[in-house]
Amino acid sequence: MQRARAAIGSFAFLLIAPGVAAGLIPWLITDWEADDWSLPIRIAGALLIAAGAAVLLSAFARFVIEGLGTPAPVAPPQQLVIGGLYRYVRNPMYLAVEATIVGQALFLGQPSLLLYALAFAAIVAAFVYGYEQPTLERQFGDQYEEYKKRVPAWIPRRPSDSRKTGVGS
Repeated sequence: MQRARAAIGSFAFLLIAPGVAAGLIPWLITDWEADDWSLPIRIAGALLIAAGAAVLLSAFARFVIEGLGTPAPVAPPQQLVIGGLYRYVRNPMYLAVEATIVGQALFLGQPSLLLYALAFAAIVAAFVYGYEQPTLERQFGDQYEEYKKRVPAWIPRRPSDSRKTGVGS
């Protein structure tokens, strides 16, 4: 029952937060109108969108399976989520949304979305350092401190490096 509630809550939060940040706002900026950029740039954009979506869904699933909660601050996980992609980077969801926004900019040929991507990154960094990390430090204490020491916040480490740190699966 707990996982079912976590799944429903995570799905709702997926629609609300990333749905707005990577869906509604880019649509409001561009109306999904595409400029005629080169095919290789558009293909790169499509690949970023696909990769971002895959990473985002994987990270959300990890909160349900491992954390027994949601990424939403109102229904946080009961366990620290350190498996899956979280073995390589502490913030795969934010990176996935950022990749999706940049991918849309390239796919649609809309430089205005690159400016939005910069603003999104600044807002997310402020949220992570001002709210999320202090909250996780209070909630999970030494376990989170150790995780922070071993896993980078923004630049994923190569998978082979995870064996050296001993961070969970």
